[in-house]
Amino acid sequence: MPIPRRTARRTAATAAVLAVVLPLSACGGASGAGGEADASGKVEGSITFQTWNLRAGFKPYFTGLIADFEKEYPGTEVKWVDQPAEGYADKLSADAAGGTLPDVVNVSPDLLAPLAKAGLALDLDQAAAKYEKEYLPGAWAGHRVPGLEGTYAFPWYLNTGPLFYNKRLFREAGLDPEKPPTTYGELFDQSLRIAEKSKGEIATLANIPTIEDFGRYGVPLMNDEGTAFTFNDAKGVELLSKYKELYDAKALDPQALTATPESAGKKFLTEAVAMNPGSALDLEKFRKQAPTLYDNIGITEQISNTGKDNMYVMGVMVNARTKQTPAAVAFAHFVTDAQRQMEFAKQVAIFPSTAGSLDDPYFTEEDGTDATRVRIAAARSLKTAVNYTPVLLSEQMKTELRNAVARALQGKESPKEALDNAVKACDRLLKQS
Repeated sequence: MPIPRRTARRTAATAAVLAVVLPLSACGGASGAGGEADASGKVEGSITFQTWNLRAGFKPYFTGLIADFEKEYPGTEVKWVDQPAEGYADKLSADAAGGTLPDVVNVSPDLLAPLAKAGLALDLDQAAAKYEKEYLPGAWAGHRVPGLEGTYAFPWYLNTGPLFYNKRLFREAGLDPEKPPTTYGELFDQSLRIAEKSKGEIATLANIPTIEDFGRYGVPLMNDEGTAFTFNDAKGVELLSKYKELYDAKALDPQALTATPESAGKKFLTEAVAMNPGSALDLEKFRKQAPTLYDNIGITEQISNTGKDNMYVMGVMVNARTKQTPAAVAFAHFVTDAQRQMEFAKQVAIFPSTAGSLDDPYFTEEDGTDATRVRIAAARSLKTAVNYTPVLLSEQMKTELRNAVARALQGKESPKEALDNAVKACDRLLKQS
C-alpha cells in the first residue's frame, strides 16, 4: 500500500478477507496453530515475504535487507513478492482459502483481524514474547484483536500528523498564539471565542469528528470481546453535543459535513479556518502559495483528553501454518528491528515503531527545514500514541458514523439518537461479517 499515508480507502477490502477467511477458523480455531508454533529452533530454510505495493519505490532497500538476513543466517532463502495496492485484500483472501498464504506478510490491523480470527496469524505473545520490549507499547498493542488473546503481528512503521494553526487568527481573537489548545475542552472554548470575535466569519475546524476523535476524547469505542460498539455512551454523546454547539456558532465550518481533506486544506490555506491537520508537503505549499499564513504558522500536537495521540500502524505477520516458523519469525523481526526501521524511515516520511528510535537526532534536532519541523512534531507525539480505530471497524461502519454525526449537527436527530442508531447499524454489520 502506498507510503507515506497508509490510510487509503479499503471499502470492501476487509469484507473480502472476512468472507473467505473466517470459515477456515473451523480448521484451526481462534488461536489455532498460532498459539503452539515453536519459533525456538534453528533458523534455516526457504520462506516467502509479501509486501504491499513497495517494490517500485524501494526495491534496493528490500533486496539489501534480504541479502543481509541471508548472510546473517546461512542456509536461509527469502523469496520476496510484492502485490499491488488494488486488490491486496482479495489476494490475501484467495491465498488464505487456498492454503498459499506467504510465510511473512505485510498487513494493516484491519486486514490482520480476520486472519487472526481464522487461526492463520501467529500469536507473537506466545511464539516471540521476548521481542515485545523492543517496540513502543502502543505499536505492539496495535496488532491485538478484540475477542482474542495475543498479538498477531510485529509492529512496522508508523504515521501520524501534527496540527497546524494560524497564530494570527488566534491573536486577533485575544488568544495566546503560543498556547494552542491541547484538550478538547480548550479547543471548544477557544473555537467559540474565535467565532464570536470574528462574528462567525472564522471557523476553527473544517472537519466533523471521526472515530479517532471519539477515541482521543476518552470514549470507549468497543467492548473487550469485540462483539459490540460502545461509542454511544455518555462521553460520546457529550462530544457530539459539543460539536453541535460549535456547528451552530459557526466555529465549525458550515461545509464540514461534506468536507474532504483537500477542501479542508484549502480552507486553511485561505485562512478561513484556524486549525487543520497536515504534513510537511502542506507546509511547503503554504510557503509558496500563502506566505502570510506561512509566516504565522504554528505546529502543535493532536487534540487529546487521554494524553495519547492517534497513530496509523502497519505490521508484519507470520503465517501460523508456515513450515519454517523459526526462520519466518526471525525474518519478520529482522525487517522490523530498530536498525532496519531507522534505515527505512530515512528514505520515506514514516516513523519507526521501535522503542528509543524516536529519540534519534533525526527526529529531535532542527535543521531549519520545513520537513524536519513537521517530522519532529510528529515523532514527539508518537512515543505514547495508540491506534484508536477499532480493527473491526469497516469503511461501511465509518460511513454509518459519519452520516449519524451529520444528522446530529443538522438537528435531524439528537446526538444520543444519532449515535444510538450508528451503533445499531455498526453492530448489525459486525454480525453480518
